[in-house]
This record gives sequence, structure tokens and C-alpha cells, in this order.
Amino acid sequence: MNDTNTANAYLRTKVMTASREELRLMLIDGAIKFAQQAMHGLEQKNYEETYAGFSQCRDIILELINTIKPEHAPEIAKSVKDLYTFIYGELVKASINKDTGILSEVISLLEYDRETWVLTMAKASEDRERGMVGAAQATGTPQPNRSISFQA
Repeated sequence: MNDTNTANAYLRTKVMTASREELRLMLIDGAIKFAQQAMHGLEQKNYEETYAGFSQCRDIILELINTIKPEHAPEIAKSVKDLYTFIYGELVKASINKDTGILSEVISLLEYDRETWVLTMAKASEDRERGMVGAAQATGTPQPNRSISFQA
């Protein structure tokens, strides 16, 4: 098996075993990667790289928009959908005008969204842990000692 096949098999396994939260993080990471690719293409005047980066990034943003479920928190879902819609529009503008300034702002927004999502995932994990401990205390079931550490 060559390196490309190995990488593809690894990625396929990673995607198939990821939680919904991890999948969203992977999409955000992909959007950042492809926006940076578009930026590099613009800077190098490599229009094929620029087109591929913008195209892939827009596709990912559309996927993020289309997978928002408003059932549990409609106001938050609307805000997130509005953010991604804004980002999509800015991507289109940056692509048409070959504007690195707009693209730089998009990348900043995506990186901020990623940071926020990582913190949200950590908080949700912490809340689940507390819920498990609280349930265990109520039933008298011992829980394993777990700790999670995040570093930037």
C-alpha cells in the first residue's frame, strides 16, 4: 500500500469513527486549510490552486450551513447559520475580486470559530463527566478517575 492509500484509509477510519462534534471540527479544519490554500494561490498567482482552495472551502461552508439542526437551540442555530452565510458571501467576494484582505478576514473568522468549537467540545465533555459522576453518586456506583488537559 502506498502512502496516499495509507493516508486515505486513515482518514476514512477517522471520519467513520468520529463523533458529530469531531466531524464538525474536521470540517472547520478543512475550511481553514482550503482558505489558506486559496490565499497561497492568490499570493503566488497560481490560479488553479486558488480556484481549488476557494471551491473546496465554499463546499465545506455549505456543508456546515446545511447540517445545522435548530431543534435544540434555535437562536444559536440561527446565529451560527448567519455566520456561515456571511463567511460564504465573503468567500465569493474574495474569489471574484481576488482580494487577499477579505480572504484574510475569512480565515480569521474560521480560526475563531474553531477555537470556540474546541472550547464548546471541552465544556460539553466536562458537563457529561459531571453528569456521570452525579448519576454515580446518586446510585452509589464508583466512577473511574479521569482528567483531560488541553494546551495551546
